[in-house]
Amino acid sequence: MTTVRSTLPDDARKVACEALQDTLVDLLGLSLVGKQAHWNIVGPRFRSIHLQLDEVVTAARDFADTVAERSAALGVPPDGRPETIAKAFTLPAPQEGWVRDSDAVRVMVEALQDAVARLRERIDATEKADPVTQDLLISITAELEKQRWMFDAENFPR
Repeated sequence: MTTVRSTLPDDARKVACEALQDTLVDLLGLSLVGKQAHWNIVGPRFRSIHLQLDEVVTAARDFADTVAERSAALGVPPDGRPETIAKAFTLPAPQEGWVRDSDAVRVMVEALQDAVARLRERIDATEKADPVTQDLLISITAELEKQRWMFDAENFPR
């Protein structure tokens, strides 16, 4: 079997690809959380939050593709299988059934905040190992922070 060879030394590749795999899990899981809330949201702010949830889902899916391709380019096959995501995903998610608009906002703020915190750790971890991967993680963090801010603003005033 032919494998893709990395341009990085093995130790740097290991650090970068672990960060990428963990980010892939968070992004794919976040897209599922967003869709679950999107399909089940109810309440007076239904339409605006329903549409905003799709923005997060689109961003998460697009970034997941970019992250997976970066991992493949470094010679490590990304793992986005459902069982991998189900086993490793730990971000907050809505409960089963209808989701009140205020609960959807709360869950998204928490999930995005946790995802950003993890991304910041990965940014630090990849600083020396692979600045290219670090740059990708910085871009993702900026977008997820923007999305978190937009959902958090939905709850003002508390």
